[in-house]
Amino acid sequence: MDASSDSDQYEVMNSSSSSSSTDSDEELLLELNRRVRRERTFRERPDNFTKWSDQEFTMRFRLQKESVLFLLELIEGQLATISNRNKAITPMNQLLLTLRLYATGNMLIAVGDFSGVHKSTACRIVKKVTAAICTLSENYIRMPNTEEEIRNHQLAFYNIARFPRTIGAIDCTHVRIQSPGGHNAEYFRNRKGYFSLIVQVVGDASLRVLDIVVRWPGSTHDQTIFNNSRIHARLENGEFNNSIILGDSGYAIQKYLITPLLHPNNDAEQLFNEAQIRTRNPIERLFGVLKRRFPILSIGIRIKLQTAQQSIIACATLHNLARARNDGEPLVDPDVIVPVIDDQPQNHVEAENRNFYRQPFINYFSTL
Repeated sequence: MDASSDSDQYEVMNSSSSSSSTDSDEELLLELNRRVRRERTFRERPDNFTKWSDQEFTMRFRLQKESVLFLLELIEGQLATISNRNKAITPMNQLLLTLRLYATGNMLIAVGDFSGVHKSTACRIVKKVTAAICTLSENYIRMPNTEEEIRNHQLAFYNIARFPRTIGAIDCTHVRIQSPGGHNAEYFRNRKGYFSLIVQVVGDASLRVLDIVVRWPGSTHDQTIFNNSRIHARLENGEFNNSIILGDSGYAIQKYLITPLLHPNNDAEQLFNEAQIRTRNPIERLFGVLKRRFPILSIGIRIKLQTAQQSIIACATLHNLARARNDGEPLVDPDVIVPVIDDQPQNHVEAENRNFYRQPFINYFSTL
């Protein structure tokens, strides 16, 4: 009885030892497989700068080759790689990848495939290049500062419909974004039901951006944005002498912001309204040209909120750079459909006693 018991115990111990050895061997193999470095693979990266003709290049990247080279000189120091080890992405390829995103509004994975990089790499590149372009905004987006610049802006607007003292037109437009998430996400849902950033722009008669505000969720009223903007403070302080800007009925009339009459009663008031609307028209055209050049602003931005805000400023900067270099109107890529977003003004109920701000202009048009 004792011998049989000892034999059984030995067999159990031997079986347990064999099982334990097998388990440890399997764990060792798994650990070795985990530690073995996988062979790195590099995607083929096309030379998109030389690959396309001038017209094909402009259609795909929204800027002419000369303008891209000029832009690269300005920001190359912020994009340069330390060395060419591990097939580092060149500054030109980084810039073209970002421009392709602006030109299509596509997903990062599609933009990465177009440029031969992984989605995560494309994300990092877009963030870096966008920030670099935004550093140029102070040079390309600015209000007139000197007396000569102010007079030139006034003359350009006056030549449209003989509306005097105008240096800019103001309006807001919605830029679609993905839901930012969090407790405050619904603040970004606008009155049309989709998530957006509402962007305030002051434009000139040549369809250039003079001032831009990109920090308010889509549910915000136009007047609220203006009241809390730097351009409002500058107008209040009289930095532009007796100059005015023109706005739609979404704004409250001020001595420096003239809006149209809701109900004109005579020929002079009708002429005032017609001239005000025609002179304000460039800001509407500016939005159309800007969203046509960079469809990401119309189709929607599928990146994080902070980078989305910077992307809007970057697109405005590039738009002004293109106009300064006479790049012309953007070519239309037949594969990109740009939807028309109707941005109707939110009517503002104004105090009747503020109508005297319009009266000098109505009196002026009564003499024409």
